[in-house]
This record gives sequence, structure tokens and C-alpha cells, in this order.
Amino acid sequence: MRYRTVGGLRVSAIGLGAMPLSIEGRPDEARALATVHAALDAGVTLLDTADSYHLPGAEPGHNERLVARALATYGGTTEDVLVATKGGRGRPAGGEWTVDGRPDRLKAAAEASRKRLGVDAIGLYQLHKPDPRVPFEDSVGALLGLLDAGTVRLVGISNTDTDQIRRAHAILGDRLVSVQNRYSPAVVDSEPEMRLCAELGLAFLPWSPLGGIARSSLDGPSRTEGEHRFAAFHEIGRERGVSPQRVCLSWLTTRSPTVIPIPGASRPATVRDSAAAADLTLDEEELTRLEDATRRRAVRE
Repeated sequence: MRYRTVGGLRVSAIGLGAMPLSIEGRPDEARALATVHAALDAGVTLLDTADSYHLPGAEPGHNERLVARALATYGGTTEDVLVATKGGRGRPAGGEWTVDGRPDRLKAAAEASRKRLGVDAIGLYQLHKPDPRVPFEDSVGALLGLLDAGTVRLVGISNTDTDQIRRAHAILGDRLVSVQNRYSPAVVDSEPEMRLCAELGLAFLPWSPLGGIARSSLDGPSRTEGEHRFAAFHEIGRERGVSPQRVCLSWLTTRSPTVIPIPGASRPATVRDSAAAADLTLDEEELTRLEDATRRRAVRE
């Protein structure tokens, strides 16, 4: 396993997004726990969760409680594991994702998350998404209050643009340690945010980093335009004898020295394959092929 840093803490270069273990289509608890344990066995030390990762209309915190149980029942050491959770979103019975960035709501949500995780202080607490009804500075100010109160040790923001990152950094300074945005070969519009994170020394945590890869496996003229866009990842995977997902995650880590992908998983084999991307080094010719493929796709769209 290779490592990177979040707020000065050393973490694995590939994390685990635990959301699939708690939402629709989730596995049973035995397989869910086995998936987290497999990640830990593979050297993954960054686990990403949120209070809103649960079935629609259910009690908040299913995923946080699951992560806490996985750590408590793991046979090895977990001292170096950083659990990152998020607050400010909800999942009512209708299944939609709501947003609530009010400071009092964030403070109450963080305290509830801390109790569910069974920790004295949350390792990394992230604003899940800016609330357009609440001044952004007020939501960020709540993060600062949580830091000062000792409820959380590190803070980050998610689903933000470059202006919001700069505004949060102006309030939090070096106490802001991460940004979590959607980023993958299919969705590259957060490149300005990724570059800004490198400039400011912030970890950039791509969520849904594998979006579309599995659906692009068809060969020949039957492939749609969307499937063609990932052909290079599949080709290099076949040449290397590894999955295209592993190629994708390795490629993502080359985008910036502060990138730490957090792919989701719902079975041990998947998380083991993702973790192995940290040991896959792509050569310059392969990186050029992947860069050309993603750039051509961006130009066409």
C-alpha cells in the first residue's frame, strides 16, 4: 500500500466509500462487515461514511454504526484508521436527498455521529453539501465551532466549487484539510477544484471514481459513445492482466499528489481489487493513452 496525507495524517492512497453497504441494494450485515474487514486487511486506512447513508425514511446513521461495528470486530489494529463522516444531508421516505446546512443542525448531527461511531472525537467531519438557503460562511463557521469544541479533529467540505473552497479556507485556514467532489474519467468538471486543492495542500477525495467503467466492456461497433470513452482503461487492463477499475484508480492517483480516491464496494473481492490499485504503476505511454482518451471525450461533449 502506498500512502498520502490528510491533515498531516498518513492514510492509504486508496480509501473505501462505505455508502453501498447501507443504501438500496445493500448486502447483508455479514458480507458488509467482511467487506470492511477485507479493506483493512488490504491496508486501507481511510473509511468514508455519512449520517445520511441509510435506506429512505430510515433512522440516520446506519452506515456509521456499521463502520463502528466493523472496526470493533476487526481482529487487527485499527489505530491508524481515519474514519471520515459527513453531515448536512438527509434521506426522507421519498428517497430524495435533502440538504440542511444550518449551524445548529450540523452541530447536532456531528454530536450524533460521534456517538454512533463510539469515539471521543470524529477523525474527519465534512460538510456534505452547501445549503443554498444558508449562508455558506455560517455552515463553515459551524465546522470551526466543532473543531474548537473538540467534537471533531479535522474538517473538510464536499460538493463545492473553487470559490467555496477559497471561502472555507479563508475561515478555517490550515484546519481545512480535504475536499470531496465527484470526479472520474466520466466526470472531469472538478479538475479546477482538484488543482486548487493541490495548491492549498488539501486532500482531494473523488467520490464515484469508477463511474461508468463497468458498463463499457462491450467490444466493437455495438458499443455506445459512452462505452467507447472508457475503452483505453479496458485495453490497458487486458494488457496488464488486471481489471479496468484498478487501472482507473491508479490513473486517478496520478492526477495530483493530493488525490485519494474513495471507491465504493459491497463485497470483499471488489475492495481487494480497488486497494491493489495503490501498487499498480502506469508507465508514461499508458498514461498518455488514458489522457488522450479522456480529453477526446471531454472535447466531444
